[in-house]
Amino acid sequence: MRVVRSFPHEVVEIEHVLVPMPDGARLAARVWLPAGAERSPVPAVLEAIPYRKRDATRARDEAMHRWFAGHGYAAVRLDIRGSGESDGFLEDEYLPREQEDGVAAIEWIAAQPWCSGAVGMIGKSWGGFAALQIAALRPPALKAVVAVCATDDRYADDAHYMGGCLLNENLVWGSGLLAVAAHPPDPVLVGDRWRAIWRERLERLPLFPATWLRHPTRDAYWRHGSIAEAYERIAAPVLAVSGWADGYSNAVPRLLAGLRVPRRGLVGPWAHVYPHEGVPGPAIGFLQEVLRWWDRWLKGEENGADGGPAYRVWMQESVRPSATYADRPGRWVAEETWPSPRIERRRIGLEVGRLVFDPPGRAATISFSSPASTGLAAGAWCGFGIEGETPDDQRADDGKSLVFDSPPLDERLELLGAPALTVRVASDRPAALLAARLCDVAPDGASLRVAYGLLNLTHRDGHDAPAPLVPGEPVTVRIVLSDLAHAFPPGHRLRLALSTAYWPVAWPSPDRATLTLHPADAALELPVRPPRGEDAALPPFEEPEGAEVGPSEDLDDAPPRRTIARDLTTGEVVVESRLDVDDDGEPIRSRLEDIDLVVGHSVVERFTIRDDDPSAARAEVRQVVVTERDGHAARLEIETVLTATPDAFRLRASLTAKDGGRTFVTREWDETIPRASV
Repeated sequence: MRVVRSFPHEVVEIEHVLVPMPDGARLAARVWLPAGAERSPVPAVLEAIPYRKRDATRARDEAMHRWFAGHGYAAVRLDIRGSGESDGFLEDEYLPREQEDGVAAIEWIAAQPWCSGAVGMIGKSWGGFAALQIAALRPPALKAVVAVCATDDRYADDAHYMGGCLLNENLVWGSGLLAVAAHPPDPVLVGDRWRAIWRERLERLPLFPATWLRHPTRDAYWRHGSIAEAYERIAAPVLAVSGWADGYSNAVPRLLAGLRVPRRGLVGPWAHVYPHEGVPGPAIGFLQEVLRWWDRWLKGEENGADGGPAYRVWMQESVRPSATYADRPGRWVAEETWPSPRIERRRIGLEVGRLVFDPPGRAATISFSSPASTGLAAGAWCGFGIEGETPDDQRADDGKSLVFDSPPLDERLELLGAPALTVRVASDRPAALLAARLCDVAPDGASLRVAYGLLNLTHRDGHDAPAPLVPGEPVTVRIVLSDLAHAFPPGHRLRLALSTAYWPVAWPSPDRATLTLHPADAALELPVRPPRGEDAALPPFEEPEGAEVGPSEDLDDAPPRRTIARDLTTGEVVVESRLDVDDDGEPIRSRLEDIDLVVGHSVVERFTIRDDDPSAARAEVRQVVVTERDGHAARLEIETVLTATPDAFRLRASLTAKDGGRTFVTREWDETIPRASV
């Protein structure tokens, strides 16, 4: 990324501003202004997230918001209620209070002497969710939204459940949010009362994963904040962005199909990062694209940002499977509208071991039951651009699954959209899950996962009211796989792989189920994209840019690790990932020189299973968080553990907060939660 040091406007930074809320609370913000904005007001851009403007996302915030200010926009980075130096408590995701705060913050920003009265919202992940949710409340000053790596459906397509299956990300993300909510404010900004604020935060801290485990169906809890419930509520134009290695790429085409405002969709090869930092590459000049979006909707310039194709994506070429990619080869393609009338839904039949393009003949039923460790090659549910997290060669998982292969392709086949599988199956247990993977198989047998989907079969008729299966009674189900843009070369084969487990992505069914498939009643639908000559004339993206960030120094170093171990004496299989942690379990530290603060946050995730015993499933997350400067040393040690019986989950957690090496507050949780068909 090119670092820009000279801008059209000189930038004035305000490190700490308190934004008043209607109930008397004050939320902390960091503000970047073009010099002279008080005399010549400018539009403003707001990002509202819980990730601490002061330290945790300081460098990322600076690179983006300083760049916006240098190009003539006021930029505001807001700590939501209960995070950073803001008042209150962070009690859950996306509460109505948070959204009301966002509306109030927009009103406050629009009334400032440096603001023209027009405000845009941008955010990645939580910030993207917040931008869409606040847009649905229609604050008058909000004129446009940029939502990056965000979802429109909190139940069906977020970090908690997929197809009614519990994701282990529910524990991972919930543990991370514990660390965010338990973090102390900076004494430099709040003074001597920082310990009292910290203690009260710690004592009111909820066990987030337990809250989400209590809502295993798509009830009112999840419908709140899911703009898919009523896309028409959004009146501001939306630019929706994600990457194929991200966990939220499926939301972009849904937003394009559902919204009724001017909208554009962009999906690159990236993980859960902003595209100007894009990994896997190629990264793009994303901030320049956003600037044109702001200029069009916040300034009213007729610059063509609302013209051209609605959906632009990176069509990925076939590659060797790898757990790490620096770049993904491909090319930019586009569709004028989405859904596109150009996409052909091609149906493929199933026969024993084969995908057949002609109508299949009669076939006998096939029974299968996968080892509980099936899925070890899946990689992370959501990639963050970290080594070792992308899906590796699928052959080991394919060998534990029921597979159907096409003949070698005679010509190139490009897919764009969401494949879907319709199958008729019977289970010998009242609960079972079905995982479906679409793979690109090279002539030498290497298997590359290009799309996948999960379904808890008790949710076969919807996610509102699951019902147990009747053992032996066939049911017809449909699984929509993840969206993709992928080109299969001539000579490669398509592979559909079906399994009754997908660990450690999803929690296993209570018992090891055997499914019986009726191939004659099954079909795989592929979204086939014909060539489009206009793709060659698409304007290229500019070079990625960002502003200069404050100096920092890495005090330690340790590469990320992701390992898989099998104990041949016990049958246990363990997947472990280690991020920013040294050999002694201590976090890797960095010094933020501008604020003389040392920070560190280590995460160790460990997932254990036995092939013959789903009840042996165990997920653990251990974290250590430190903030240190002369006269100040805060430390958090957090551990969460999830296990289950066939009837209930058991979630245990402990937290120890230390001040200057002395124990400050300890918390422990031990909760049993009914499985309720999960």
